[in-house]
Amino acid sequence: MNNRIKKINFNHSFIFFLLCNIFSILFIKIDSSLISPLICLLLILIVGVSHGSLDHLKGKKLLKIFKFNNISIFYLTYLLLAISITIFWILLPATTLILFLIIASYHFGKEDTQFLIQENSYFNQFLFFTKGVLVILAPLYFHFNETIAIFKLLLIDNEIFYSSLNIIENSKLLYLGIFVSTLSSVFLLIKNFELKKLTIFLDYFSILIINYYFTPLIAFTIYFCFLHSIRHSISLMFELDQKNLQNGLVIFFKKALPLTILTATFCLISLYFMNKIYDFDSSILKLIFIGLASLTFPHILLEYLIEKNEK
Repeated sequence: MNNRIKKINFNHSFIFFLLCNIFSILFIKIDSSLISPLICLLLILIVGVSHGSLDHLKGKKLLKIFKFNNISIFYLTYLLLAISITIFWILLPATTLILFLIIASYHFGKEDTQFLIQENSYFNQFLFFTKGVLVILAPLYFHFNETIAIFKLLLIDNEIFYSSLNIIENSKLLYLGIFVSTLSSVFLLIKNFELKKLTIFLDYFSILIINYYFTPLIAFTIYFCFLHSIRHSISLMFELDQKNLQNGLVIFFKKALPLTILTATFCLISLYFMNKIYDFDSSILKLIFIGLASLTFPHILLEYLIEKNEK
């Protein structure tokens, strides 16, 4: 089964890499900033969020491990964690953003790569983090001012935070961060090398290409929806039916659809009320990143608890 996942993910990365190059060439003559943030939001709600819409099934598995029978315990805990993150963001936006970026870096690096890596060592966990940090550093490197503008829209009004970012930019620490991330990708690629590990190479350059040609929001949307989310969804499809991926896709769609619709509906209602306070584009940016943070923390915690307790 693992070889099948490797092959499918390699093909997925190759197609994603080709499309990134094709669309980047097309957008040389088109101002990508003209693309509405609403399109990014809809893509994230439809494609991106769906890869976490089976968390309730994993929640049932976790409750079974801890010998609880009431699924409402999972839903309540998950909801409270999401609400707590939103409250923390309002009260301590800079601190919450930094934690979110650190955890997201590890999550992206691990989820996009672990199917290729057999050894679950602490060193590999570190490599996952440094590999995944490219998703965070690339927009800062190619579009520093635009990325800072997004941070400011996310309720962050902390001079120390921005002074630190300016120091990072002026001292060339961004170069160092990207260099370390590059070394991590190279190390993961060459260690126990096999052809399918070129997936790492394809993903690395795809992330750089989309961040070079597109605005930070569009680049993140492309990565999150069409690389990270689809890759995670492929793993879930295999878990649902290891013998028939097509049937796994059907089961995944049926099981993910209800929570995807529920989440999308809640977000669109939230957008309606937020738009009464902020302008439309600002409301969308707040909803995307604060909303993703509130869902990411319980999602990653769930993945960690299942991985730890299944051993």
